[in-house]
Amino acid sequence: MEPHPIRLVVMDDLRRSRLTVFFRLLLLIPHVIWLLLWSIAAFFASIANWVVVLVTGTASLDLHRFLSAFVRYSTHVYAYGFLAANPYPGFTGSPGYPIDVQIDPPARQGRLGAAFRLILAVPPLILTAVLVGTASWNATGERGGYDASYSAGSTGSFSALGLAIVVAFLGWFACLARGRMPQGFRDLEAYSLRYAAQTYGYLFLLTDRYPDSDPSWPEPAPAPAPPAITLHPDGDDLRRSRVSVFFRLLLTFPHFVWLLLWSVAAFFAVVLNWFAVVFTGRAPDALHRFLTAYVRYDVHVFAYLFLVANPFPGFTGAAGSYPVEVAIAPPERQSRWTAAFRLFLAFPALLVTSSFNSVLVLVGVGGWFSSLATGRMPAGLRNLGAYSLRYAAQTDGYLFLLTGRYPYSGPAQLPAPLEDEPEEPPLAPLAA
Repeated sequence: MEPHPIRLVVMDDLRRSRLTVFFRLLLLIPHVIWLLLWSIAAFFASIANWVVVLVTGTASLDLHRFLSAFVRYSTHVYAYGFLAANPYPGFTGSPGYPIDVQIDPPARQGRLGAAFRLILAVPPLILTAVLVGTASWNATGERGGYDASYSAGSTGSFSALGLAIVVAFLGWFACLARGRMPQGFRDLEAYSLRYAAQTYGYLFLLTDRYPDSDPSWPEPAPAPAPPAITLHPDGDDLRRSRVSVFFRLLLTFPHFVWLLLWSVAAFFAVVLNWFAVVFTGRAPDALHRFLTAYVRYDVHVFAYLFLVANPFPGFTGAAGSYPVEVAIAPPERQSRWTAAFRLFLAFPALLVTSSFNSVLVLVGVGGWFSSLATGRMPAGLRNLGAYSLRYAAQTDGYLFLLTGRYPYSGPAQLPAPLEDEPEEPPLAPLAA
């Protein structure tokens, strides 16, 4: 794949100063003031650059340098504020920061795309708000910015903290306790900041290349330890049936009913599994198989609903039955102490999952329009949806005591763990 003209470079070593972490918000105040002043100048510079591109088809070199420095500087500030990097950033947007942005020189751009750039940039601006800022929908139809909030008109109300904000909040405690930023958190924030930089580079006409939402490109750093639960969308060919896409919510209704019934049985199975792990240190095979099928089925249903996959899923959660497949390792020894307090230990992962769910909803909405128009799901959106579902599956597996390994929040795709032995289709939830 051809590299994007706007790229993120990560040179961070994960070490954090506890002192600066504790006072991070206070230390950010000078940068917040300077970023606000620079944003005003960047607003007028972007208008001037828009006129230049419309007339000449190429961005002004001076304006390109100025706006590139602004995008680079804002990325440095947010990386520092979100604990994705440790050193105090400079005020000029010069290259060399541990979380840095590389932007190619000006190139020819299509005038038609430039003329409607503000409209074309709305979808990535919404996704950027969910990834980096806060997102809210209400009945007023007002819209805010990437560092504030985004609101789009609707009949109800909804609000969610962006992934980077949730991760920064949890990372603050981790850095104070360990003096290091968890790699998964850092890599997730790096992905969010990379997408934001590409979005604003596109909006400012630094490039006419659309932002790339694919979290697997460029290939992220591998996780420090293999997970017990992985998700692989390799079986999906991105083709979508327009008819089933149009009626996707209606077609999913039978699965909602069955999932609700299965969830009742799964609740009691989780309670029994908790007692078993606390007293024996290992999940019983029968309960592990039942809950594994439940987690797999849950992923199949939501992968279908949000267009991460195309075929209508089965009702059994059978392994190997769906293009977006969840692999769950067999039962393993677990710490009784961590099992006893599993609900409390899973709370941070549940917070991150709630933000991932907001991302998944946007993936479904964006994929719905794209699939109706082209008959295909964009690969970047499909992979971002799979990323969200993978983390949710890992959180469920940890909460249900299928594994003692904590969910990994980074975008790395790792080899699948050993599969369970071939199993009979699980008993119907009510019979169980």
